[in-house]
Amino acid sequence: MGHWLQRNIVEPGKLPLLLALTAFVLTFLITRAVTRLIRAGRGPFGNISSGGVHIHHVVPGVVLTVTGGFGAVASGRQGFGSAAFAVIFGIGTGLVLDEFALILHLDDVYWTEAGRKSVEAVVLTAALVGLLLVGAAPFGVDGLSDDELQDRGSVLATVAVNFLFSLAVLFKGKVKMAVFSVFIPFFGLIGLARVARPGSPWARRFYRRRPKTRAKAVLRAYRHDRRWAGPRRVVGDWLGGKTTAELERGA
Repeated sequence: MGHWLQRNIVEPGKLPLLLALTAFVLTFLITRAVTRLIRAGRGPFGNISSGGVHIHHVVPGVVLTVTGGFGAVASGRQGFGSAAFAVIFGIGTGLVLDEFALILHLDDVYWTEAGRKSVEAVVLTAALVGLLLVGAAPFGVDGLSDDELQDRGSVLATVAVNFLFSLAVLFKGKVKMAVFSVFIPFFGLIGLARVARPGSPWARRFYRRRPKTRAKAVLRAYRHDRRWAGPRRVVGDWLGGKTTAELERGA
């Protein structure tokens, strides 16, 4: 089965990546379904505790991620071992990123608005791994011809320019756009052409004595957040479940 997939579905060497991505997405979806059932008091599931301490699923997730990562490095890129460790790594990563917000805040914010960061982290990770799976290379050097690939100067210049674009966009406070600009050549130009988000390092450095630009940045951020607040909430509710505050307001 693995050899058939390797020949007909994915490029050579990318089967482990496909298995890891599949395991990652399925683990996240299953974990969210289980946690929502636990919160609703349905099904045979329940929280796990030891000595009065609640064991979050990020704990076994870290163990599986470490095991899968080191196992994949040791087994190489081919064979059953590589595929098995890729699945283990994907499962572990799904468990870890499902509680990304907990790690970020060092607090149990799973069912709060801050907990939505976990869903965003999972969606962003799945999208980036998907780009790698279909052939996108970091900093956009995958589209170069054989002659250009032989010209190391062109390759290095492409990487350097795209890296600087990504860094500048990140400096402007546009994290998601900065990450995607790593994989999509010159995507960062869009972020560079627009004003920075208020509170970002760029805004603090360059808008301090430009009140009009600072006001424009605040207004642009407000309109952007208001425009996408509804769709983001719908997606967040569908993938991760409603927050406790939403349920209380609904009651």
